Parts: sequence; structure tokens; C-alpha cells
Amino acid sequence: MKILIIEDETELAKSISEYLSQEKYLCEFAETFGDAMNKIEMFLYDCIILDIMLPGGSGLKILEELKNQNKQDGVIIVSAKNALEDKITGLQLGADDYLTKPFHLSELTARIYSIIRRKQFGNSNIIKQNELEINLLAKTVSINSQNTNLTKKEFDLLLFFIGNKNRVISKSTLAEHLSGDFADMLDNHDFVYAHVKNLKKKLTEAGCNQYLKTVYGTGYKWDFKS
Repeated sequence: MKILIIEDETELAKSISEYLSQEKYLCEFAETFGDAMNKIEMFLYDCIILDIMLPGGSGLKILEELKNQNKQDGVIIVSAKNALEDKITGLQLGADDYLTKPFHLSELTARIYSIIRRKQFGNSNIIKQNELEINLLAKTVSINSQNTNLTKKEFDLLLFFIGNKNRVISKSTLAEHLSGDFADMLDNHDFVYAHVKNLKKKLTEAGCNQYLKTVYGTGYKWDFKS
């Protein structure tokens, strides 16, 4: 799961990133309004942590741009300003939640999890698809009631595929999801192929149906009709 932290307080952004990284999130940063606008134009995120007061512009303008682009990224506004008007405006522009500084990182993490669960997995902690079951809280996968051990990357890929089921996902999109900004620095996407291949192998050997399909010349698709 990938998080964008839009925050000009370097120490706070670092603390958030360190805490979320322990929870297995991949974090990226934007410290200015301009950096943030470039990020949201180029990439998709599972959740955006958005400060309202930024060098170069207002976080509310970023919310407007997300709405104009019809982006579905979850957004949590964090701000030192405890003004009701800011909160109402942010929520009307599409923010999913609002936290006033200072806040506990555990609370922020809980709210991020809640937003991602609601947006991608129907507000459930357990994802079930026939023989396949995923426990989002425990981060475990079982097939036919037997645990299947996946690496962090494989687990993240599995959730990404299921969260985008029946959509063709390109290798470049997968590379960006797994590696963030570093994807543009890679010469090829062989690492994506390797992770997908290993995920397919583990699922198949455990007795899972072949929902994960290769769309030759394009990418991959999680083919599941409920």
C-alpha cells in the first residue's frame, strides 16, 4: 500500500513515514504545493496525508485538483488550524477524514487503514473469494483453509490486484506501485515479472484457481466474477 505524505514540517513527515513503514506502507513525500501537484498528476496513491498550509499554495487547492481529475485516492487532511470552516470545506472537496495537529500516529494509522478498507474492500477486514481468504489485519493469506506464506511484496501485489479486479494493470503501473519514485530509475520491469511469477506459483501450488491472468503485451488482470 502506498502513501503520499504532503507535509512541509520535515521532522513530522519523517516520524509519520517511519511509523507507517513499520506497518508495511510505502511512503513518498512532497514538501511544497508544486511538488504535491506533480505527484498527484503522475501517480496514484492508496491514501494521501495532506497538510492544508503549504509553501506555494493551499492543500485545499490540491483537493480541488484531485476532484477535477476524478482521482479516487483516499485523503486525510492534517492541519494545525482547528477551524471548522477548513474542515467542512475539505470534506466537501472530497477529503475522507480530518485530523488536527498534534495527533497520535496510531490514530492516523487506524484512519488510513479504515479509508483503504472502505474504498477497496467494502469495509471488511476479511476478503473472501471462493477458496481464497485474506485477513487484512493479520496480513495473512489462506487457501482452502491452509495458510500460504507470501512475502511483503507478494502480499501487496495480491491486494493491489484484488482491489483492481477485472482491470488490466500494466507492468509500469505495477512497478510504480511497488517502487514509487524509484520506478522511473529502473532500466526495465523484470522485477515486476519476478514478483508476479512467484505470486502465481505460490497461489497455484496452494490450490488457488488461476484468477491472475497475463494479458500479453499489456500487463496482468485479476479475473474474478463474484
